[in-house]
Amino acid sequence: MSKFVKFMKANKIEKANGFYPATKSLRDEEGNPLEWEFKHITSRENEEIRESCTMDIPVPGKPNMYRQKLKAGLYIQKMIAASVVVPDLFDSELQDSYGVKTPEDLLMVMVDDPGEYNDLAAFVQRFQGFNVSFEEKVDEAKN
Repeated sequence: MSKFVKFMKANKIEKANGFYPATKSLRDEEGNPLEWEFKHITSRENEEIRESCTMDIPVPGKPNMYRQKLKAGLYIQKMIAASVVVPDLFDSELQDSYGVKTPEDLLMVMVDDPGEYNDLAAFVQRFQGFNVSFEEKVDEAKN
């Protein structure tokens, strides 16, 4: 028997989907905000999203030198869109009903209240395992 038997895939706990009412603008028949369903994304999916939102910026005064910059807002949008199971942000009929063509654009028009969007972003980040905010990390590094 392998000394790594405890680490085998069969022993890995499957992460359950989560639910969150992303906006108060969409309600059921009884007036309650609709709950959206979210899935966990993998580390690989997260890395692909991060890479797609990273750009090279030329370093002033240093030819052929670049630094990387993450478009944080776009990264959060794409992470949220990749996490949403219901509603299906990739559904063309749903996109057409809002007059948009991408899951990220659909997300932004469905959750068009800035406060609700920030709360949703915070929920998804915690749900995906980012438990400590960037500001908290900066404060910790200062101390």
